[in-house]
Amino acid sequence: MTALGWVEEDEKLIREGQAFDPYRLEWSVDNGSRDRPSHTVTPVEALSLLGERGLLRRVPVGIIGPREATPAQCELAEQLGAALAKHGLQLLCGGKSGVMEAACKGHAMSGGLPIGILPDDEWQAANAYVAIPIATGLGPARNAIIARACMVLVAIGGGVGTLSEIALGLQFNRLVLATADAPSVIGVPLVTGVDDILDRIAKRVFSFA
Repeated sequence: MTALGWVEEDEKLIREGQAFDPYRLEWSVDNGSRDRPSHTVTPVEALSLLGERGLLRRVPVGIIGPREATPAQCELAEQLGAALAKHGLQLLCGGKSGVMEAACKGHAMSGGLPIGILPDDEWQAANAYVAIPIATGLGPARNAIIARACMVLVAIGGGVGTLSEIALGLQFNRLVLATADAPSVIGVPLVTGVDDILDRIAKRVFSFA
């Protein structure tokens, strides 16, 4: 994996003569920071540095999972939602109960503004922690919007509804991760814990294979 360097003076992320554009999430030739001191950072540290400065464009990360979730699944969802907020990442979910509500709670309590893409006709159907409710009136078809809108989908548990979002995410060439007894699908890595998930999200943001 190519080493990442952080140039504090410019608040810029660099690697091998390239600079990262945190708004376009792209690398380009760097002509300005080659002679300035930098220190090596991990992808997650780079994510945090850009996020805490408000430099990172907030392309959503989706947390998907069942309304009838186990306590362990809800705890993980809340922890992950909080971690996304602390690293400057935008949470998007289905806006209902269970895993979705737990993720929104963690995100909101850590300073985030969770978005809920609701299957319902009116925004009032959102859980209490959704800051930006979007009522689609589409029912389960709203799953396609969630899958299309997010750059990464994290499935925490789930059944048929979650499985449809996983399949759509793969169809749209999104990175899809599964944990906590989520449906097993070929091409979807099984992950364990928030640290592993954040590492994979960061590598996706910074275009590591």
